[in-house]
Amino acid sequence: MEEYLKLIDEVIANGKYKDDWTSLQQYEVPQWYKNARFGIFIHWGVYSVPAFNNEWYPRGMYMQGSKDYEHHIKTYGPHKDFGYKDFIPMFKAENFDPAEWVHLFKEAGAQYIMPVAEHHDGFQMYDSQISDWNSKKMGPHRDVLGELFSECCKAGLVPCASNHRVEHWFFMGHGKEFDSDIKEPLKRGDFYWPSMPEPDHMDFDSHPYPSDEFLSDWLVRCCELVDKYRPKIIYFDWWIAHYAVEPYLKKFAAYYYNRAEEWGEGVVINYKHDAFQFGTAVLDIERGQFSAPQPFIWQTDTAVAFNSWGYTKNNRYKRTSQLICDLADIVSKNGRLLLNIGPKPDGTIPDDDRRILLEIGDWLKTSGEAIYNAKIWKRSSEGPAVIKDGGFADGEEKIFTKEDFRFTVNGSSIYAICMNMESHSEVCIKSLASRTGREAPFFSDKIRSVEVLGNPSAPVWERTGEGLYIKTDTVKTDMPVVFKISV
Repeated sequence: MEEYLKLIDEVIANGKYKDDWTSLQQYEVPQWYKNARFGIFIHWGVYSVPAFNNEWYPRGMYMQGSKDYEHHIKTYGPHKDFGYKDFIPMFKAENFDPAEWVHLFKEAGAQYIMPVAEHHDGFQMYDSQISDWNSKKMGPHRDVLGELFSECCKAGLVPCASNHRVEHWFFMGHGKEFDSDIKEPLKRGDFYWPSMPEPDHMDFDSHPYPSDEFLSDWLVRCCELVDKYRPKIIYFDWWIAHYAVEPYLKKFAAYYYNRAEEWGEGVVINYKHDAFQFGTAVLDIERGQFSAPQPFIWQTDTAVAFNSWGYTKNNRYKRTSQLICDLADIVSKNGRLLLNIGPKPDGTIPDDDRRILLEIGDWLKTSGEAIYNAKIWKRSSEGPAVIKDGGFADGEEKIFTKEDFRFTVNGSSIYAICMNMESHSEVCIKSLASRTGREAPFFSDKIRSVEVLGNPSAPVWERTGEGLYIKTDTVKTDMPVVFKISV
C-alpha cells in the first residue's frame, strides 16, 4: 500500500490536476456524458444469497432485535457459527453470462453500465491485489467487473463502476456487541475490518470518524479500480461527504482526472450532497430529482424496486410507465437516469427486472428521439403534477394526468411527452398556444406538422389561443405518448 500511495502522489505532482478544489475546478464534463441519458446500475454481491429485506442485510443481521437479525438466527443459526462471510461460498454465480446481460442492457436502450465494484459489505466484485476477499479469489472465482467491462466495450456501451467502501468503516460494527463471528483483533486486510461503532447520527461530522489507515486503504482501492479497469464513471455513495474523507477525496479526484488525461478520455465522478465543491464533479440525487430544469449536468439514481437495490425474494416493483415518466421528467430538466436492477446469486436477472428493462427498451425504440441527444427546451413542463425537490422522494407513485407534459427539443422539432394519455383521445398543450395582440406568445414559431411517435396514423390538430389541440383515436397505451411538433 505504501508504494501505491507514493505513486498517487507522483501522478498528482506531475499532472494537470492537483488535490485542491481550485485546481479541480478545471474539470469539464465530457461530451459523451453530456449526450448520455440512460444508464443501468447493478447491485449484485454476496447479499443476494440471503436475499432478505434489502442489500443492507450484512448490517441488519448483526443488529440485535432487528427483523434481519431474527431471520438470520431462524434460518442460519447463531451468528458465532454462521456469519456473513459464510454466505460467500454460496455465492457461486454459476449462471452468470456477461454477454447475455449486456445484450439485455442494449435492448433496454441503455448507454452506460455501472456495476457495483464494492458495496458496504467490503466484498470486491473484481480481481484485486488489495484484498483476498473478492470475486476472483472467492465465491464465483470470476472477475465479474472485468468480464462485464469487456462485453460492454464490444457492444459499444460505456463501462462505469461504483464504490461504496467508505461506509464499511461502520457497516459491520454491531457484530462486536454480542457473540458473533466478528471478533477482535481485526487488522487491515480482514474482511470485517474495521467494524467500528456506528455513529448515532449519520451526519458528516459524526464520531468516531474514519482513521487515516482506513482512508488510505480506501484511496488505494479506488485508484486500483481506476488503473486496472479504466471506468468512465466512478460513483460514490453518500458518506464520502464526511469531513474526514475530504483530503483523500481530493487526492482521488486529482489522480483519476490525471489518469484520464493520460488516456485521452473524458471521465466523470458522481457524488451526493456537497461532498465535492460544485463544478468539480457531477451531482447525483438518490431516489429523487429536481423540480425545475438546471443549467448544469446532473443525474438521478433509482431502482426498479421500491424496497431494495439488490435482489430479494419479495421485491416490490415499480410500474414501467412510472419509470419512463421519471426518465422523461429528468431529461427535460437536463438530467440523466441511472436505473438499478438486482441479479440473483446464480447470476440470472429476475423476470420482473428483465421485463421492465425490455418494456423501457420498446418505448425508447419508438420514442427515443425525444430522449437521446435531446436538449432542454425553454420550458421543461406543464400540468398539475408536482415533483418534489431532492432525494428519497420516490416512495410514493407520482400521479400524472393528460394535462402533464414534459418537453425536449432535438433539431427542428419540439417533443411534448404526455405523461398519461390512457383512456383519452384529445389533449391540449397550453405552452404551444397561438396568442395575439399585446400578449406575447410563449411560442411564436410556425407549426408545420404534428405526429405521434410510434403511431402511423396522423393526428388531427389545431392551434388556438388556448393551446395546441391534438386529437387521435388510435393511441391505446398506458405508457407516455410523445408528440413530435415540427417547426
